Amino acid sequence: MADYHWPPAEKRSLIGKRISRIDGPWKSSGRAKYTFDINRPGLLYGKMLMSPHAHAKIVSIDTSAAEKMPGVKGVQLMLQPDDEVLWVGQEILALAAETEEQSRDAVRAVKITYDPLPFFSREAAPDKAGAANTKVTSEVTAGDPDTAFKQADVVHEGTYGVPVITHCCLESHGQAMEWDGDQLRYWASTQGVSTLSGDLSTALGKQGITVPPGNIEVITPVMGGGFGSKFPIDTWGIACAQLAKKTGRAVKMLLERDHELMVAGARPSMHAKVRVAATKDGTLTAWESETWGTGGTGAGGAPPLPYVIIPANRRTSYTNVLTNMGPIRAWRAPNHPQMCVLTLCALDDLSDKLGMDPVDFLKKNLNLTTNGRAQDYAAELDIASQLMDWKTKYHPRGDKSAGHIKRGVGVSLHTWGGGGGPSNCQCVINPDGSVTVSLGTQDLGVGTRTVVTIVAAETLGLPLEGVTANIGDSKYPASGPSGGSTTVGGVSSATRRAATNALNELLAKVAPSLNATPDQLEAVGGKIQVIADPSRNIDWKAACAKLAGTPITATGSRQARNDDLISSGVGGVQMAEVSVDIETGIVKVEKMVAVQDVGLVMDLKTAESQVYGALIMGVTYALYEEKLMDAQTGICLNPNMEFYKLAGINDVGELVVHMMTGPGYDERGPIGIGEPPTVSPGAVLSNAVANAIGVRVPELPLTPANVLAALNASAPSKA
Repeated sequence: MADYHWPPAEKRSLIGKRISRIDGPWKSSGRAKYTFDINRPGLLYGKMLMSPHAHAKIVSIDTSAAEKMPGVKGVQLMLQPDDEVLWVGQEILALAAETEEQSRDAVRAVKITYDPLPFFSREAAPDKAGAANTKVTSEVTAGDPDTAFKQADVVHEGTYGVPVITHCCLESHGQAMEWDGDQLRYWASTQGVSTLSGDLSTALGKQGITVPPGNIEVITPVMGGGFGSKFPIDTWGIACAQLAKKTGRAVKMLLERDHELMVAGARPSMHAKVRVAATKDGTLTAWESETWGTGGTGAGGAPPLPYVIIPANRRTSYTNVLTNMGPIRAWRAPNHPQMCVLTLCALDDLSDKLGMDPVDFLKKNLNLTTNGRAQDYAAELDIASQLMDWKTKYHPRGDKSAGHIKRGVGVSLHTWGGGGGPSNCQCVINPDGSVTVSLGTQDLGVGTRTVVTIVAAETLGLPLEGVTANIGDSKYPASGPSGGSTTVGGVSSATRRAATNALNELLAKVAPSLNATPDQLEAVGGKIQVIADPSRNIDWKAACAKLAGTPITATGSRQARNDDLISSGVGGVQMAEVSVDIETGIVKVEKMVAVQDVGLVMDLKTAESQVYGALIMGVTYALYEEKLMDAQTGICLNPNMEFYKLAGINDVGELVVHMMTGPGYDERGPIGIGEPPTVSPGAVLSNAVANAIGVRVPELPLTPANVLAALNASAPSKA
């Protein structure tokens, strides 16, 4: 009988190859239907009324005029009088009308009286924010940092920071819903197809609407990005279900772009005063940091600093600054990009003070990495150095060449856990030879459907077109949400098990006709053959015809403690080359190199695509992104794609990706790659700019204003 283990490299026909996404033509031709494209008969359009205040008590709500507006079919309060709003854009009520225009008009007709309350809505250090807006959440000391600092040959002190940014999903948050008696169909842009029905059932139960999770079908065949922001049902999901129930009509409600940027997702900020110490040979001996950041109105968890490279002697503290800026959500590799900037920029400055090449400094301290990837980091640093031509391009801080364009290079490293989420798969082999695999997982646009197809086809010895993968619907066997880079680990393991179990049933049916036992057979090249004598074989369709009209249905799962097909824990190295115009402060990315390990790569093309996307996202948050708030009004000043700047194609530069594959990696099994390569870009680009201009730009983004401010601060006084 076939076992579950991944086939060795010499026997793989699909796994690890460059395979285009099977849904690429479907999407690029416009045939794929996103939530926005769902237009059910009798559809109503939902809109929400949001708070204009950063903090206020709702005194009264009068919807009478709105209810009389043309086309209005239902109004649903999300907050009540005496409730408090805590940020500009918080949802107060939703309504549904025949057209979008009628919905907007009706929202404007609602009359709400507020009692404004004090608020705080800007980035500020704890001493500037005040005791009422701060909360110390962590103070940790390990080893003897005081003695280590006293005995150090070199000590560096610096400040570093990363601002609040938003998720900027191409497809905004939202849903379409339609009741059919006590059954609810829920077209959602979500990262959790299998979990959303239970969450909505619980939420509606609290509102007096009883609907079992099994009566809610969540449908997400495709979705346009989430990056950690699309796990919950959200207030708008609950209100949409209530409006659909109330009106007896299908209701579609997706967020407008301004609301999307204001409240549908934001990565928290992180800032720090850092002190680091080393011996003159470059051995890192001590770390000290006072860190703060904002998670909006709620306290976030303390970041475990320093990041990746951790000396025995350290002292850290973290203070949460509470602000009326809107809620935070997990953003691709939560906390890691911020911690990477604070740590790797400080270590880069320390290496400069030591007069060391930062690559040599990192290699010197790889024994302090705590994720067991020291040897991998060393190999990755060597490969990245070759791809970047580091030894030629690196120079001590400050490009001394003539002219106002200065060039520099930077380096960073990062880690991530990964692993595999829970997943269940059903594999059906039909008598006509067709095969389907079904999972209640989702494809966020990264190639999950393709990976599932590859694994099933590889297991059954079929071409890709021989397998149909069904995903994106809660009626299929449940799979976990897409978070933590756990999707590929979970679905590949479940699919491998289900397909293997189905194959073993087929081998048992076929074995007598080949005068063999099932354990002597294998499926390869579209046929079943005797392993020791491939000339004894039967075509796949002929083999399936022996099922006598009864399909084979088998299941497989990846649950806790069956991790034999997957593992976790990865490392990556990135390098960047930039040019900086010291007259205008404009930073141009010339080249970025990413070297990444993720165990066994399922599809090399989509794996590399994930890294390319992460680098582009990294250029965007390192050079441009920042959620700008008006401290006087609490209003977000740039909730649109005109003033919330993202990188364009001309801003990205040359991108080079190298995946660590082969012996030492493949046998680990697949590990998710969605998050790790997004971690280093902020640090690596900041380090490259520092190398180019000779001074550190302490805060991201690396805008012209911030670059010029750093240059001016370092200029000799004329007094």
